[in-house]
Amino acid sequence: MLVTLILGAAAGWGAGFAEDHLRGLMARALSVDAASFKPVEIRSLSIVACLFLAAIVAALIASTNAVALTLGAVLGVLGPRIRDMIRAARAPDYDA
Repeated sequence: MLVTLILGAAAGWGAGFAEDHLRGLMARALSVDAASFKPVEIRSLSIVACLFLAAIVAALIASTNAVALTLGAVLGVLGPRIRDMIRAARAPDYDA
């Protein structure tokens, strides 16, 4: 279960990096302009693709747990934002 949670977190974290690659891949596959995709579409496809790959890896190592995979993905997506909020709270901006 812990391995699946870590795979989900890696998928959630890596989804942001996969967006540009996925946009180009989808544009070439569908023969359309890459700018024609809405950001929410690419974000959704990116997280789904990364979760699908993580699920395949989890199935290969016989550690499948959908709840842990989903929870890990949520932590992976929200983790950097939460970390930034904590850092901002520790060092407030007094100039603003």
